[in-house]
Amino acid sequence: MLNRGNLSRRGFMNRSVTALTLAGLPAWHAKDWFGTQARADEPKTGANGKINIGVIGVGPNPRRSNALYGEAKKYKDKVNFTMVCDVDGRHVDHAVAQYKKDGFGVKGTKDFRELVTSKDVDAVIVATPDHWHAIIAVAAMKAGKDVYCEKPLTLTIEEALAMKAATAETKRVLQTGSQQRSEFGGRFRLATELVRAGRIGKVESIECRIGENPQSGPIKEVEAPKELDWDMWLGPTPKVPYRQDGGKTNCHYEFRWWYDYSGGKMTDWGAHHIDIAQWMLDMDGSGPVRTEVLEAAKAYDKGDGYNCHKTFKVLHTYANGVKVEVSHGAGSTVKGLVDTNGNPRKGDLMGFENGVLVKGDKGTLFVGRGLLLASDKAVFAPFKDGDKPKLYSSVPRDQMGNFLDCVKTRETPICGVEVGAGSVIVCHLGTIALRTGLKLDWDAKTNTFKQSEANKHIARERRGGWKIS
Repeated sequence: MLNRGNLSRRGFMNRSVTALTLAGLPAWHAKDWFGTQARADEPKTGANGKINIGVIGVGPNPRRSNALYGEAKKYKDKVNFTMVCDVDGRHVDHAVAQYKKDGFGVKGTKDFRELVTSKDVDAVIVATPDHWHAIIAVAAMKAGKDVYCEKPLTLTIEEALAMKAATAETKRVLQTGSQQRSEFGGRFRLATELVRAGRIGKVESIECRIGENPQSGPIKEVEAPKELDWDMWLGPTPKVPYRQDGGKTNCHYEFRWWYDYSGGKMTDWGAHHIDIAQWMLDMDGSGPVRTEVLEAAKAYDKGDGYNCHKTFKVLHTYANGVKVEVSHGAGSTVKGLVDTNGNPRKGDLMGFENGVLVKGDKGTLFVGRGLLLASDKAVFAPFKDGDKPKLYSSVPRDQMGNFLDCVKTRETPICGVEVGAGSVIVCHLGTIALRTGLKLDWDAKTNTFKQSEANKHIARERRGGWKIS
């Protein structure tokens, strides 16, 4: 008898393979990708019941938490949402209404401590501003919760080390939201497999093009919205006035462009592309030995506006001699690249194009979220038996699904704490170099700098008695 479910799945796979091929990925990869997923998506046995999830940081638009919520609620057979939290009451009210409309009877709160200690929560999604990530994630793990924490994993190197220690101590599952390892049709995974398989020879250099930091000039001081607990939003960071002028602010979403709360594009997009560079170099959990600034615009220093360097070029040197350059988009112009079918790229690859450029002694490869190119079509030839590098125990198609599976199996996610902490530390090396102007010598084993002045930037003082504990 024909199984309609299998026929439907087969039709979906065929359409999906066609879509990935049209998107510029090799047909053999597309078939392998979805074939693996068809097997991985089979219902797992031995685990009953749903995972009760609480979400911390549920606003505003554009809000990453809403995307994560959308990704998690696809697994209705696995999850149930029970609580939401935000320091802005408007966001709590919006989320409660939204989740209830979707059939989840959630409770809202403005204090994350109520959520992480609730018996109605098994796992926590942390989608707050960066300066809260470590405090909340560690508190959740020590309260027995598994954690999906948005990237960048932390605000400082010290916090990254604390996250590693807490994960080891509590044995909880922690996933970092650096989703390029699992999503985008496997484009970044394939690029990493090709590089690790030696298709472009020995890697000599990598360029991570991550975009300019927005600039604001002075932003006027105004009274914070009455629904927003501004002191709680600031949390461990210095007490400062609330600022807003149109869409520019030192709060929701725009916090990314203030070194007080984030690291600008260095940690925003760097947490994606530097993470892929680390993966390609097989350096998860480690990093470079030297970091220096090649060029950078002067940062705004009046204290009342975005203060991340607008343009920058930072060079990381690894112990094996590989150079990883991270810039706003001041990369190399590359001629003669072809797509996976061997078709020449129309025009040169420009230095401002977002993505990761890898140069080896036998060829070149470029990968972005919508682009995969190389110096020769042969780079994209199918793998032979036994030639394909094993990057992870499975081939997850999305970051949230991988997290939920690991909550059940207790396996380490594709972006576990060693990956997330290791990659964000490299990001922090870049911001420290930019902010101090120092050439940095870094020891990834002791997690210290040779330069005593730089060691002062490994951690930051916390206001109000907030601790990572």
